[in-house]
Amino acid sequence: MPRFLLLLLLAVAGALPAADIVVPTAWKTRHVVVLVIDGPRWSETWGKAGRDLIPVRAQVLAPQGVLLNNMANNGPTYTNAGHSALTTGFYQEINNSGLELPRNPSITQRLIAAGADPQQVWVVSSKDKLQILTDSTAPGWNHRHLCSADCGKDGAGSGYREDQVTLERTKAVLSKHRPRYLLINFREPDSSGHAKKWDAYLANIKTTDDYAGQVWAHIQADPQMKDVTTLFITNDHGRHLDGHKDGYISHGDDCVGCRKIELLAIGPDFKRGVTADVHRSQIDIAVTSAALLGLTLPASEGKLMSELFAQPPGADAK
Repeated sequence: MPRFLLLLLLAVAGALPAADIVVPTAWKTRHVVVLVIDGPRWSETWGKAGRDLIPVRAQVLAPQGVLLNNMANNGPTYTNAGHSALTTGFYQEINNSGLELPRNPSITQRLIAAGADPQQVWVVSSKDKLQILTDSTAPGWNHRHLCSADCGKDGAGSGYREDQVTLERTKAVLSKHRPRYLLINFREPDSSGHAKKWDAYLANIKTTDDYAGQVWAHIQADPQMKDVTTLFITNDHGRHLDGHKDGYISHGDDCVGCRKIELLAIGPDFKRGVTADVHRSQIDIAVTSAALLGLTLPASEGKLMSELFAQPPGADAK
């Protein structure tokens, strides 16, 4: 048995921490970007007739990748919980104000523990409270293997900033550091929803759609990232449907509107112009992101999203 397969089996069995293992793969992906558009309802994005609020994703990006029609947040439907599921592979009831760390180590920590330069692993977020994604309370991981971060106005506790600033910071990080892993959070349209501004909520769905297109275009304009970068565009949660509680203004329960989210996956290893109806959840994005980087997430119930791949993943790529 090849040595790396033996080590992988030991890691899965719990004999070694997964962060000690970087599994060689035959995949083309060398960089993973997870872009979280915070809190739109499916009914205003992919579920809206004509999809006129997401013209970039629907007309430009979708033909390049795979759209999952049956994607869900199967855990707590609020910001910090949704993001921590995407980065750790575990659902957790977690304080939503940024005062509690995830219980499980994140992909960012695992990648750095496996030897990645912290300057090549990033969290860039409009919401300062998402600084929590860089750390965990797990024994042996707390305050260790911390990635680079640019969250809110100036880190945890500094307050939210505008998405336009986050877009420019994202482009700067991509150009300067070409990160192996990058998680991006745009706070809209969630902030406008909570502010009870329906028109702004709709407008910011369209604005963040444009920003998503700019992120992908920036990646494709870089010869070192073009054709070797995978982009996941998703959400942390949805919102209440009309007629349920206060409708679009809030979220946080297990209603259909809060649970249903999007996933558009684009990358050199994925199919193109395909829609898949397989039921998936955020922890599957985490496991698939980790696998593309040669990592495992021990004990996570997330699954590799094999339906995304143009070629079936081999035994050395699980």
